[in-house]
Amino acid sequence: GGGTDCTSLQITCVLAVWLSQTWDDELKLVNGTGPCSGRVEVKHKDQWGTVCDGDWNTEDAEVVCKQVGCGSAVQALNRAPFGEGSGPTWLYRVECRGNESALWNCPHTGWGGFTCPHYFDVGVICSGFSGLHLSGGDTACSGHLKIKQDETWTTVCYSYIDFNAASVICNEQRCGQAVDVLRGAHFGDRHELIWQEVFHCVGNETHLAHCPRTLQHSKALATVVCSGLTESLRLSDGQSRCDGRVEISLDGMWSRVLDDDWNIKDAHVVCRQLQCGIAKRAYYLPRSERGIGPVGLRSVHCDGNETQLLLCKTSHSQVLSAGVAEDLHFLPADSQQIRLVNGTKRCAGRVELYHDGIWGTICDDNWDLSDANVVCRQLGCGYAIKALNSAHYGVGSGQIWLDDVNCTGSESNIWACPSSVWGHHNCQHKEDAGVLCSEFLSLRLANGSGCAGRLEVFYNGTWGSICSNRMSQLTAVTVCKHLNCGDGGEIERDFKYGRGSGPTWLDHIECAEQHSSLWQCQSDPWDPQSCDTRAEETHISCSGKYKCTHREKLRVVGGEDACSGRVEIWNQGSWGTICDDSWDLADANVVCRQLGCGSAVSALSEAAFGEGTGPIWLEKVHCKGTELSLWDCPSKPLFGKNCNHKEDAAVDCSEFQCPSSSASSWGPFSPGHSREVCWYQMLP
Repeated sequence: GGGTDCTSLQITCVLAVWLSQTWDDELKLVNGTGPCSGRVEVKHKDQWGTVCDGDWNTEDAEVVCKQVGCGSAVQALNRAPFGEGSGPTWLYRVECRGNESALWNCPHTGWGGFTCPHYFDVGVICSGFSGLHLSGGDTACSGHLKIKQDETWTTVCYSYIDFNAASVICNEQRCGQAVDVLRGAHFGDRHELIWQEVFHCVGNETHLAHCPRTLQHSKALATVVCSGLTESLRLSDGQSRCDGRVEISLDGMWSRVLDDDWNIKDAHVVCRQLQCGIAKRAYYLPRSERGIGPVGLRSVHCDGNETQLLLCKTSHSQVLSAGVAEDLHFLPADSQQIRLVNGTKRCAGRVELYHDGIWGTICDDNWDLSDANVVCRQLGCGYAIKALNSAHYGVGSGQIWLDDVNCTGSESNIWACPSSVWGHHNCQHKEDAGVLCSEFLSLRLANGSGCAGRLEVFYNGTWGSICSNRMSQLTAVTVCKHLNCGDGGEIERDFKYGRGSGPTWLDHIECAEQHSSLWQCQSDPWDPQSCDTRAEETHISCSGKYKCTHREKLRVVGGEDACSGRVEIWNQGSWGTICDDSWDLADANVVCRQLGCGSAVSALSEAAFGEGTGPIWLEKVHCKGTELSLWDCPSKPLFGKNCNHKEDAAVDCSEFQCPSSSASSWGPFSPGHSREVCWYQMLP
């Protein structure tokens, strides 16, 4: 009642507790660049664990993003893109529709029903916000920045974003390039909700939510000005975002930029607009590389200090004929690129960096898996399986650009990692660093002869089988072509090449007639449990016609089998050796593949399998690694006495295969059999 003294009122409650083991399940994202990306972790029975990929897709990621309050899913990622977790694998083969309220409400195999290795942990990247737009400007691509989160719109302050953040915003809104960030009026007494975090963007993020954030307070509006949909700029057919032919989008159509007097001032404006530093060189493309089609601008004349190319004096043009082609090209001064060299595929090799116009290497001092992870992710090659040192992929040349690299593993590129100053080192090229990434692929026919066996694929650092469900003879033929084993192939149904023991990586592979490589064919997603039973594994026999040419002969001598030993070649009627000067893994890969021995494990020097006799026929062999024959590689005939047999080159290959005495079949190598191996060439 009204006369009750509230301060004297006391209540005593009795809490009844049902003493059974109950736990609240929880979900979180770990190791991402912000609160809305990372490895998916689930807490069940009071213990945190992970989710295995299975058929992880956008619908699954959508449930996660909504559950953690991070908007919608941008990417569904598998194979531990945010590092390996620990603890149990709580969920496996989650199959969400996308509208479930919690991840565990989706169909799955049961809590802890299957244990996956943690290198299959899943991750997500969420939009972070349920809405983002620019309002109050003259166009849809300028105005005050507003962010919607939890159904509430908030306005962002001027001091919370910089030009890098504005670049991310313009890109996310598909509004071209950032032009400016303006300080607006103070909020004053307006009842407007204010965003409370500062964005720390690098500038290459795809969504503003991916930028790190810190709390802060401010009172002035932020106005973002983008170039807008009416004008965007790009560089095409270069080796990076900051290198290539200049193209402009006007009224939704990409067009060429032509100029009879293109110079470094004009190029500086392009570099500035694309946030690529300053231009190093402006030049015309060779005629064979010039484009055709519509022309957006002609006769560009810049002072060099403009923020956009359209602010320069220009002449808009109409579509021109294919014969008119003064296409422009430039290379920015701070253009930095990365590549892998001497590996048999694109996701393995010696790490090389392009800096200041020169390709160079990285010293292996302190080189570890965290550094290699950054390289693999930067190249779109998954994550690192191995960080390799001591010039595992051969000795490089030129500059050694970086030493003492010390990445945390989360950097967006290798030059963002702490290291010594560019070009300062105490190394030699025998210390060049390399990587083997999870997306490195290789194919083989195992447990048989060179062109028949159980079909296996090397993926994620492990050899595994391929399932035969829905596989046609056309797919078998594609496998044989892929392995250079002729134009015919059959699927064997008697499983005479034995059962595998590793993962079963792929199923439902369907190749078409135009495919020459298995990697071009359609299949189910990668899954270590693709086959229900080992009886579904694929066994293939290839057929092809061979002939032995006496002009080109190659053998390896002194090893344990026909796929390891000192390299010897037949020339001018006698066998001789190769000098190990410049001998590296690319050279060894050509030898191994030519012998039908798979890829090279090692390129060995200093007569590792004993000294040969007779002539030393070649030195300074310099293969790319993709040649079909050692004779296709550049080399230098040895006329002088630069080498002796203490420097004989050798190889150790991954496979054990050699031809039998019959030139039409392949057979296992027999002890005591002559190690001479002819080079077999496929006939059509």
